[in-house]
Amino acid sequence: MRGGGGGRRLFDASWTPPPTRWRAPLGQARGFELALGNYLTACTATHDNCPTEQQIVALLDRLGKNPVPGGEGRMLTQSLATTGIAQSLYSKDFWDYLTEGLEDAENGDGKILMALGDAMNGRGQDGRYSTLQSSLTAISCADFAQRYTAAEITDKVPEFRKASPVFGDFMAWSLTQCTGWPVKGAWQRPDVGAKGAAPVLVVGNTGDPATPYEGARRMAQALGDGVGIEMTYRGQGHGAYDSGNPCVKKAVDAYLLNGTVPGRGTVCS
Repeated sequence: MRGGGGGRRLFDASWTPPPTRWRAPLGQARGFELALGNYLTACTATHDNCPTEQQIVALLDRLGKNPVPGGEGRMLTQSLATTGIAQSLYSKDFWDYLTEGLEDAENGDGKILMALGDAMNGRGQDGRYSTLQSSLTAISCADFAQRYTAAEITDKVPEFRKASPVFGDFMAWSLTQCTGWPVKGAWQRPDVGAKGAAPVLVVGNTGDPATPYEGARRMAQALGDGVGIEMTYRGQGHGAYDSGNPCVKKAVDAYLLNGTVPGRGTVCS
């Protein structure tokens, strides 16, 4: 979220309200699956060495049993490889690295996927980790009251796998991050309505893996008629404003700086 003068607010890459027990995590699994499909389609149009999704699933299965060297004495595991693939879907700038990294991993060299996974995990070259991921966990567990048991997740794993053969298991078991957390979360279903407020600009990216596009539409609706103003960016990666798209930047800047609200249904490509 970004703020401007006069109470102006921009929601870029909005989560889907209300965050019911399974809707949000399953939606995110579908978002990463969509982004992976977009990557694979773009890759096959420009490269000869593109993997299929089935090959990626098979690679991850092998890494679960037999990790490969990732450089500096470290091993690329299934979890680190999945994290690296996920990181590469946050921006098209990583797509060529993903193609090369997947090919290298098939041949026993995990350094590129390891580097991508380290970027997601906030690991520096000195081996030290930033507080990014631990902070996200603390904030999420403080915000949301949902706590998932191993039995519940086991029952849901097939649904997650159906949503995404590559990310399903990973996304399902990541829900244990708050299990056993010592502080209760604040909300089961927070009210996001803002009836009577000034217009709030909600921008959704159709190719966003982490906060799928449908979240922007639901958020705009939940904010209330005349409050939530939805704008669409037809692009790839997480978020819209930092994509560098001139149409998005012009519209957002005009709103935040001058209070000019984009017309309903504005689309940037």
